[in-house]
Amino acid sequence: MENKLFDIESNALVAKDTYRMTLRCEGFRKMSPGQFVDVALDGRFLRRPISVCDSEDGTLVLVYKVVGEGTRQMSEMAPGGKLDILVDLGHGFTTGSCTSAALLLGGGVGVAPLYLLAKELIAQGKKVTVVLGFNMASEIVLLDEFKALGADVYVATMDGSAGTKGFVTDVVKEYQPEFDFYYTCGPKPMEKAVYASIPGDGELSLEERMGCGTGICYGCTCQTELGPKRICKDGPVFKKEEIKW
Repeated sequence: MENKLFDIESNALVAKDTYRMTLRCEGFRKMSPGQFVDVALDGRFLRRPISVCDSEDGTLVLVYKVVGEGTRQMSEMAPGGKLDILVDLGHGFTTGSCTSAALLLGGGVGVAPLYLLAKELIAQGKKVTVVLGFNMASEIVLLDEFKALGADVYVATMDGSAGTKGFVTDVVKEYQPEFDFYYTCGPKPMEKAVYASIPGDGELSLEERMGCGTGICYGCTCQTELGPKRICKDGPVFKKEEIKW
């Protein structure tokens, strides 16, 4: 964990209530897919945990949805401003668990951390299939970016306004993509459905409200087959067999 002061390079609306923020900081080192950062906001006692969408040395990209006053405050920040951020938080995805073909399933803003994962898997020469799930077409984000990486991309929307009508699991049932390992991030009902219906080994990134984001407060503890775990410190990524619903 490191504390860094980032310059805001851009902060733009990219889908319904969803923003993409690009930040720069000299000396910042690339993070791993599935890790998250904790953002300090003026006037807010608690930092806001945000998944990392993309990362290179010196550059950090966050894709976040406005769901409360903190993220609304973030959405109003202009280029040229600065953000105090804790980086290198949490344990991310294990790219080595995939041998040759990966299936990535994301729901809502949970698709964001899958971008850096897809980028690294493809760089390793692995085939990547991505299934993105949203409520409606206006919420779709990162579709073109995943395609630009060279991934096979499918979309599911609850209202049928784009792609397959239904859930990400309906897309898998319809198209039956080949894979030897899957990764997923999104709302708990979606992840529970993926856990129950997608065969094979996988890793799930759990979404949870966090207090400190560093494991000190134990506010995001969950029960696993190996006992209680802190989602912020021991996760947010867990192996499929660890999770106890």
